[in-house]
Amino acid sequence: MMTERMELESRIMEWLDELAECSEDPAELTRRYLTREHAQAVEIIMRLMREAGMSARLDAVGNVVGSYPGRRPGARRLILGSHQDTVRNAGRFDGALGVLLPIACIGSLHARGERLDYPIDVIAFGDEEGVRFQATLLGSRAVAGALDPEVLDAVDDDGVHLHEAMRRFGLDPDATGDAGYDRDEVAAFVEVHIEQGPVLEAEDLPVGVVTSIAGATRLRVEVMGRAGHAGTVPMNLRRDALAAASEAVIAVERICLEIPGTVGTVGVLRTVSGAVNVIPGVVEFTIDVRGESDDSRRDALARIDEAFGKIASRRGVLFDSVPTHETGARLCSPRIMRRLGEAIAAEGFEVRRLPSGAGHDAMAMADLTEIGMLFVRCKDGISHHPAESMTAADAGVAARVLLRFLEQFDSEEREGTDREQRAA
Repeated sequence: MMTERMELESRIMEWLDELAECSEDPAELTRRYLTREHAQAVEIIMRLMREAGMSARLDAVGNVVGSYPGRRPGARRLILGSHQDTVRNAGRFDGALGVLLPIACIGSLHARGERLDYPIDVIAFGDEEGVRFQATLLGSRAVAGALDPEVLDAVDDDGVHLHEAMRRFGLDPDATGDAGYDRDEVAAFVEVHIEQGPVLEAEDLPVGVVTSIAGATRLRVEVMGRAGHAGTVPMNLRRDALAAASEAVIAVERICLEIPGTVGTVGVLRTVSGAVNVIPGVVEFTIDVRGESDDSRRDALARIDEAFGKIASRRGVLFDSVPTHETGARLCSPRIMRRLGEAIAAEGFEVRRLPSGAGHDAMAMADLTEIGMLFVRCKDGISHHPAESMTAADAGVAARVLLRFLEQFDSEEREGTDREQRAA
C-alpha cells in the first residue's frame, strides 16, 4: 500500500513537470489556447489517458476527453477535469493538477483491473483562462452547451479570429455544438484544484471541500474632470480626475471590507495623456468585485455606485462605468460536498469547507449538472505565478481522497435541490 501511494505521488508530480515543458517561452510557462504548445499538451494528455486504460479523443473545441467505461449499462457518467491552458508566466499546478491527478487515479483502478458501476470522463479543457481571445471558460462552456456562437468572432493580439485559429488547429468552428453533453446522461462534475489561497496552509490541512464559487463583476470606469496647469489653477478650483479616482479606489476597499464574503480590487489605474505639470483631466481604472453570494456582490456594487455619485458631486467630475464581465455565484452540490467530506475523514483529516474566490471550469459546468470541487493546499497561497507550489504528499492525499470518492459515488443518486437551484 505504501509503495502504491508513493508511486501515485511521484507519477502525478512527474506528469506535471512534463506538461510544464509545453510552453511558448522556455524561461516561463505560458500555454495559450489553439497554439503549437496546446497541441503538444494534447499529445501528452492523450498518451497518459491511454496508458491509464482510457480511450482518448479531441472534441469539437479542442478539449481532450478521456473515457473509462463502467460496469453497469446505461449508468450516468461522472465527469472529472480542469484546464490545460495557463496565464502568462504561470505556475505548473493551476488547472493541470485537476487534469493529471484524475488520470493517475483511473490508472490505479485500471492497474488493479477494477471497473466502477458508472463510466467516467476526464476532460482537459482547452481554454479556461481566456488569455489569447479574452473568452474565459470557452472549453467548459462548450461542454455544458452554453457557448455563445458570437465568441467565435473574437480576435487575438495578432489579428487572428477564433474561428480561423480553430481551423488551423484542425477543428470545425461550425461544429462546436458537438462538444456538448446530454444533461440526462451526466451525474455530476468534480474538479480538483489548488486552493490559490492561504487558508488550508494556515490551518495545516492538505485538502478542503469547496462550498461555492464566487460570482464576479468587472467594470471599466472613466473619470472625467478638467485638465489644467499644475502651477496656475488654485487647489479649491480644481476638478482633478486622479484625486477623484483615488478617493473612489479607497471607497471600493472600504465598502467590500464592510460586506462579509465580498472582495473588491482595482487592478488597473492610469491617467490619460498625463504629464508631471498637468492636473489630470481623464483617468481610467478597473474594478473587480466578487461575492460568495449574488446578493452580497450586488449590494457592494450598489454602494460603490452611490459612493461614486457623491464623489462626483463634491469634486465636480463625472464617472462613467461600463460592465465588462459578469458571472453569478455557483453553489456546490450538497451531496458532492458530503461525499468528498466523507472521503477526507476516512483518510484521517479534518473536513474543512471553504468558498472559492477564483473562477473555475466548474462554474460553466454548473449549467449542465451538479458540481463539486476538492481544493489542495498550495505554498503561501500563491497561484498564477512561477512560485506556485505544492507537495507530492498533498498530491497523494488528494488522489487517495478522490479514489475513495469514486469508489463510494452513486451516479444514480440525485440531488433535487441542486436541480431546483439551477432551474431558478
